[in-house]
Amino acid sequence: MRTGFPMAGRGQKIGLLGGSFDPPHAGHLHITRAALTRFGLDQVWWLVSPGNPLKARGPAPLEKRLAACRALVDHPRIRVTDFEARVGTRYTAETLTALFRHYPGVRFTWLMGADNLASFHRWDRWSTIMASLPVGVIARPGDRISARLSPAANRFRTAQLRGRESHRLPMAPPPAWCFINVPMVDLSSTAIRAQGAWA
Repeated sequence: MRTGFPMAGRGQKIGLLGGSFDPPHAGHLHITRAALTRFGLDQVWWLVSPGNPLKARGPAPLEKRLAACRALVDHPRIRVTDFEARVGTRYTAETLTALFRHYPGVRFTWLMGADNLASFHRWDRWSTIMASLPVGVIARPGDRISARLSPAANRFRTAQLRGRESHRLPMAPPPAWCFINVPMVDLSSTAIRAQGAWA
């Protein structure tokens, strides 16, 4: 395994939470802990992206965001990584191809908030992503209904596992996805930036 990459062995169940983390906050930790428990994951990796292709404004410098993530993370099974910057990928579908190549035999599960599922159909090759690995969706304030009625949810309706089946998700053959409800933490990176708390 290349220096600086997270360690994972064949058969391990690894959740992937991608994003700008601009800035990271307690809400990210909250949904990560919930995902570890509800989906029965061995680890969750925060994939801190160089930038979000769907956002016009670039994020804070990558090193600043990585340092803030590492300062915030307080769980031994959460890893912070700049994998995308290291391998030179920009879109999630490309990143997944690189992860599958670097980690043969690892059981990856893509994690996202309900807000991301609501706009998932705008992602590059989103149907390919759904067909590549299981997807765990975690409820976010105000986004439950729009997520459940989204084009992605509708197209893959028959691939949805019930919330009480969430532990089955990492081993389910894709396409497979599961929406879980968790206690709400009403925090967002956008709101934190708007308050001037992240300069």
